[in-house]
Amino acid sequence: MKELGITNSLLINRFTPNGAYLALQEGGEVLLPKSYLKGEEKEGEEIEVFVYTDSEDRPVAVTNRPEALLDEFAVMEAKEITKFGAFVDWGLPKDLFVPVAEMGKNMVVGGKYLVRVCRDYRTDRLIGVSKHEDFLIKDTQGFEVGQEVEALVFDETDLGFKVLIENNFEGLLYKNEVFQNIEIGDKINVFIKKRRDDDKLDLQLLPTGRLKYEEGAEKILEVLKVRKFLPLHDKSSPESIKELLGMSKKHFKQSIGQLYKAKKILIKPDGIELV
Repeated sequence: MKELGITNSLLINRFTPNGAYLALQEGGEVLLPKSYLKGEEKEGEEIEVFVYTDSEDRPVAVTNRPEALLDEFAVMEAKEITKFGAFVDWGLPKDLFVPVAEMGKNMVVGGKYLVRVCRDYRTDRLIGVSKHEDFLIKDTQGFEVGQEVEALVFDETDLGFKVLIENNFEGLLYKNEVFQNIEIGDKINVFIKKRRDDDKLDLQLLPTGRLKYEEGAEKILEVLKVRKFLPLHDKSSPESIKELLGMSKKHFKQSIGQLYKAKKILIKPDGIELV
């Protein structure tokens, strides 16, 4: 079935007490249950649906969209663990099954994992695969230092946060360079810091060079407009700067230097205030 695992615009063939039957591209029909109908639909009308299999492995259409379509990744929470595999929440009434053989590591209930939606051609069902390394593209030569990309945070290690870029590439945000709260499953914008020898990408939250400090200076000004005075200075601890502004001490010092040169702040022994 071509429609399995993706969103489709299908024609309504007929209505029954159970719902509407939609026409498939290669003949046959799929049921859109009554609970997904608004009551305004008509035969011959086109409707956008997602097609997967229900708890009895029958094809079924739904109007809501899952966290990921076929061949896409998403961070999903494990809802149930069995000896055969795990069931993870992907936003549909029937949880997605991740077979034991397709687990990258053992899952626990409540844990969040990077899962790819795949098609099991032996059973013609959609399954989840958490062995994400098997699908990643190793060649990252298309990325440039300083380039901004959207990233999906999918794991936390002692070193930092692992992220997925463009559904195909892996990158790393180092913990000692992160000055904001980040959770597994967050989608964030990051900047390419370095392409490593193993072709993986080192990332950073702030842009490089002048723009970075312009953004830092703007943030300090916004806080000062509300608080009028900040008890931060050259001798302040990195922890207190991070708590109040969410930035490193180095970033703070360079940003206030920029503001001072622009005559927008006064630097006093016990802190800074607006001119």
